[in-house]
Amino acid sequence: MSTTDSVTLKFNVSSTNYAVPLGIRVSIDHDIMYENTHVSAPADVQCSLSDDDGEHELTFEFFGKLPEHTQIDDTGSLVTDAMISISGIEIDKIDIDQIVQFQSVYHHDFNGTQEPIEDRFYGSMGCNGTVRLKFTTPIYLWLLENM
Repeated sequence: MSTTDSVTLKFNVSSTNYAVPLGIRVSIDHDIMYENTHVSAPADVQCSLSDDDGEHELTFEFFGKLPEHTQIDDTGSLVTDAMISISGIEIDKIDIDQIVQFQSVYHHDFNGTQEPIEDRFYGSMGCNGTVRLKFTTPIYLWLLENM
């Protein structure tokens, strides 16, 4: 069954250090919906996606972080760190932050300093990498199954 309906995806992107050229790319099924190579101010992002029957993947890709964007003191404690935050994730005005935190996977390699891992995503990305969330449409059925 196919429909011509669409749903609206909204979220906010921010940085802990707007002077650092951190980038974010957001895709659905490898189609880029939003890209910013330097998050220099908070941004509210909105895009539409088809609600046709299917399986999909939402991807948040963080890039541009360099070793000098993290400061560690002489004792090895973190002093400052440049990170990207993604918050207020909504589909058709329904908050899905909790679903994203529970079901998404954050793939990163500590900016090349360690072996690649799969981690939980709690809204912040501190290492170049990708957060992936698989979902199905029609979206309201998926929401009912996952809320």
